[in-house]
Amino acid sequence: MDLSFSPEELAFRDEVREWIRTAMPPRLRAIAEVDGHFGVDETMEWHRILHRKGWVAPHWPRKFGGPGLDVTRRFILTEELELSGAPQLLPFGLSMVGPLIMQFGDEAQQARYLPKILSGEEKWCQGYSEPNAGSDLAAVRLTAEDAGDHFVLNGQKTWTTYAQYADWIFLLARTDTGAKKQAGISFLLCDMKSEGVRVRPTLTIGGTHAFCDTFFEDVRVPKENLVGPLHGGWTLAKALLGHERTLVAAVGSSARTLLRAKRIAQSTTRGGRPLADDPVVRAKIARMECRLEALKMANYRALAGAKQGHAPGAESSILKLCGSEIIQGMYELCLDLMGADALTWMNEPGVVPAWEDWVGPNYNYLRAATIYAGSNEIQKNIIAKLILGLPS
Repeated sequence: MDLSFSPEELAFRDEVREWIRTAMPPRLRAIAEVDGHFGVDETMEWHRILHRKGWVAPHWPRKFGGPGLDVTRRFILTEELELSGAPQLLPFGLSMVGPLIMQFGDEAQQARYLPKILSGEEKWCQGYSEPNAGSDLAAVRLTAEDAGDHFVLNGQKTWTTYAQYADWIFLLARTDTGAKKQAGISFLLCDMKSEGVRVRPTLTIGGTHAFCDTFFEDVRVPKENLVGPLHGGWTLAKALLGHERTLVAAVGSSARTLLRAKRIAQSTTRGGRPLADDPVVRAKIARMECRLEALKMANYRALAGAKQGHAPGAESSILKLCGSEIIQGMYELCLDLMGADALTWMNEPGVVPAWEDWVGPNYNYLRAATIYAGSNEIQKNIIAKLILGLPS
């Protein structure tokens, strides 16, 4: 089921599809066609191509250099990019700290950081979680001691995705150790080239070094890098998490993986007949497609609210919860349909067709989807308390 688009919106979708077809370089297209892994270099190459077109940040207003697309065209553009298999842009600058600087930053911060986020000149990473402050984010212990015209950071962040490539990190730091947990936190911007910053990548079971531990030892951060009020970082943290949880709905990525599952069902035979002829297999595929359509509508409703000026609220937890479970379910479906061929990482090269070779690694990497951006158990608590009104 498609959303009801106007003729103008359908024309925009056709424009997007044609532009992607002609603008994506052959090297990137070859990776996209097999849903392979894009490195940071390939991702930033695509970032710059989108920036030249003016579509790198479809949700940014014109005031800050964005295209000012309405919510429907943003939805169309995002979905078509995901369906094409194009590199997924790093979200930390474009979709997390960028909108936060627009909302809470001063004019100097907006002028300094936003243009370089748009152009891709500076890459960002996120410093929220710590070894003992994951789902209980307010328990952060990294300290930012007031030292006159600057803060001094000491502590550790974990799950800092692609920190080894980042130029800047936005982070939560404890600036008042004597206050209530949420009341003593501030939101800071730190140059990753600062003396005392050390990054240690971690190899994931998906075969990538996506996640890192980042250590801070007597790192100096100028006072002008404080965003929002001192000790007021918890408000910013919640606003940013709302944006992040909306992002991980991954509707387009799930839709592309569903198409992959249907292709596998058509090309894989059992007893001389395609799996797609089996009513049990067809029911499994249909069940996932129904779940995806429901998520698609919920995501569209959230985006429509954003068009009216509503910041992402507790409903973003629904998108995060369902979106992460659905994308995991899509890859589980693909593995189920492939049978023994799904063990791609155990076979010699060429045993499994190249267009399915990334199913196993993607499945492994996405084990993290129900953990990052707030574990799904925590999202259920948020939904119960803030949407259903259940007691603590």
